[in-house]
Amino acid sequence: MAEDPELDEEVTEEVTAAPPPGRLGGLRRRGIYLLPNVFTTGVLFCGFFAIVQAMNGRFETGAIAIFVAMVLDGMDGRVARWTNTQSEFGAQFDSIADMVAFGAAPGLIAYIWVLKDLGTLGWIGAFIYCAGTGIRLARFNANITVVDKRYFQGLPSPSGAAVMTGLVWCLVDFGFGPTGWLAILTWIVAVFAGITMVSNVPFWSFKEVNWKKRVPLWVILVCVIGISVVASRPSLVLWALFMSYALSGYVMWAMGHRVRPVLPEE
Repeated sequence: MAEDPELDEEVTEEVTAAPPPGRLGGLRRRGIYLLPNVFTTGVLFCGFFAIVQAMNGRFETGAIAIFVAMVLDGMDGRVARWTNTQSEFGAQFDSIADMVAFGAAPGLIAYIWVLKDLGTLGWIGAFIYCAGTGIRLARFNANITVVDKRYFQGLPSPSGAAVMTGLVWCLVDFGFGPTGWLAILTWIVAVFAGITMVSNVPFWSFKEVNWKKRVPLWVILVCVIGISVVASRPSLVLWALFMSYALSGYVMWAMGHRVRPVLPEE
């Protein structure tokens, strides 16, 4: 049978034709949800901004940026649930942003401020904190469906960042300069926060609180007083609150509360 050149040309055109618009390599392109990822990008920016400020010697500004990141981090997940825009991309992006803002940034702030004076011991302390954050985030993502929702397994990474950077903010705010005993104190806090994040110590998650429930009028007055107390000396009050929360887990553990340890490979 003779070959038909016109037929061959048609077949070749069909095979080599470019994929239709909206496809990449024959696969349909998928977009991302803008609103929750804007908040996550804000978390990443605050972490990077805090590192830059620490490098320029503005440790107080860098610490405040970490606390702003904590607020944004608390909003992105809630916004995603409220608007039904949860996605796997958002979950992975959130973990990466948290690692920068609550892991690398606080560790570098503490190291640049005072831990560098301890030499090798100083960067080891900062690394223990940073590694604890990474392990904590990985374990949380792996165990999100199996751990008791009433408790966090280990200190949450934003709270660990508040303990670490809150200390630096508080000391700088009160006019303390980097000295030998402050380097030792900061090292102890860094190691404490890193170990507590990867421990099985239970921390109340506040997920059982019904925020939609009606409350007496005096509760609003208590909130106003609380805001006033924080505003009076933000660095000291915020660090004291988060440090108390970090210690509360050990109190709960001593009282018999336990979170079943689950390893990611299970």
